[in-house]
Amino acid sequence: MKPLVRNAALSGYVELSQSLGIDPRVLMKRVGLDPAGLAIQDRWISGAAVIQLLELSAAAARREDFGLLLAERRRFSNLGPISLVIREEPDVRSALELLVRHEHMYNELLHSRLSEVNGLATLRVSLEAGDASATRQAVELAVGAFHQVLRTFLGARWQALSVCLTHGAPKDPGTHQRTFGPVVAFDSEFDGIVFYASELNAPNPMSDPMLRTYARQFFDAIATSRDTTMLDRVRDLIEVLLPTGRCSIEQVAGSLGVDRRTVHRHLAASGETFSSVLNSTRTHLAEQLVPNPRRSLTEISGLLGFSAPSAFSRWFREQFGCSARDWRARRTERSR
Repeated sequence: MKPLVRNAALSGYVELSQSLGIDPRVLMKRVGLDPAGLAIQDRWISGAAVIQLLELSAAAARREDFGLLLAERRRFSNLGPISLVIREEPDVRSALELLVRHEHMYNELLHSRLSEVNGLATLRVSLEAGDASATRQAVELAVGAFHQVLRTFLGARWQALSVCLTHGAPKDPGTHQRTFGPVVAFDSEFDGIVFYASELNAPNPMSDPMLRTYARQFFDAIATSRDTTMLDRVRDLIEVLLPTGRCSIEQVAGSLGVDRRTVHRHLAASGETFSSVLNSTRTHLAEQLVPNPRRSLTEISGLLGFSAPSAFSRWFREQFGCSARDWRARRTERSR
């Protein structure tokens, strides 16, 4: 199955694109992503689509440094729930090891490895996209994001011994030198960051020993296995694809890198069909969206993937036993 990434991987994308004079909505729709969906940071989307989007955006903006510019806009919180835990780790080593070990919780594309040899620490970063897609922008986003994490722990003036990138140098390396300093090395053997191993022992200035136990307990409660089920992935992709109007089993199977029969087989093993998962996902979303008076029922109809409001009305009455308007009114009355 093809890997997924959290929406948070594109945090700041819309603002950056607009600042560079390109239309993010057009490019996102071109790769099958919903611009409105970016508001939900923890929703999972196709990693291959994100890689393609970054390359298209760099070409449209004529900026070879697009991925790195996006990395500059990343915040510590973009890592999701794991950020609450690593900020309470006692030192840089334990925080970084935790981040590497649980990378599947925020990015299934990412494969990183931390090693120590002869007094040097090397953080290697690779992306497993599953095909031969160009990944320059996504790699620079990942390396830039890790570099920011290290600076969060080691200070804004911290500088690596070397920041290695396997691709060639851009025509204008200004952004790379501003971000990494004069230590960036293009045409390297690997993508990643090299620094003194002793810096891994630096105490974490953000850590509060009194909170560490609570943070770990919280993390243990939410930590997920790398073996995410097909049912989980299908649900996530249905939520992403519904607003685009292209939510079909073929589209979901394509995003997962399998054929529709494989999706059917895995869902059947869980006692589900694609139609049942689609319907339950729509029902869950409707329960969240319909009570909100700021959203029109026509807008909600589109967000749930219906081709016309009349189709949404029929479906809603079948599921809830009344019209969406009446259901909204009852919920509003109960909340007063």
